[in-house]
Amino acid sequence: MDEDAYRAVYNTVNRDKCVFEKALNNRRCECEKKDRKLIATREAVGCHSKPALANCSKFLNTMRQNARFSLKVIMVEGPMPHNKELQVQAGGCLQLEKILFPERESNTKAENIYEIVNVALEKYGNIESLPYSEIVQGIVKYQSRKKRNRK
Repeated sequence: MDEDAYRAVYNTVNRDKCVFEKALNNRRCECEKKDRKLIATREAVGCHSKPALANCSKFLNTMRQNARFSLKVIMVEGPMPHNKELQVQAGGCLQLEKILFPERESNTKAENIYEIVNVALEKYGNIESLPYSEIVQGIVKYQSRKKRNRK
């Protein structure tokens, strides 16, 4: 399947694209509202809930804004380059989960993005009031998985 055909099918099948798709496909986060679809040999991730998608979009955009200086990214609008975007998505969710649920053991995978965002909204009132100075520290410290040595 060529890239143009893939994009056309992707946009038709996955209308409510999950904004944390990179972190979900990288297996660094989970979400109860995700909707996985297989297109050819690739995975697409959508969202079952429009309100959840709106909250996640606002959270991710605010994390990007707050992390761009620390990550040395000048661009303000839209997604960052792939690895930086993965760093923001996974690192931000892992750090917020650590802040909200210090008793949880997992440092490698955020258990449920939907739950994390909703608990944060209950605790802080709105997306803008989240502790972004702490979240950005987690984003900067985030390390993606090391590449495997192929023999």
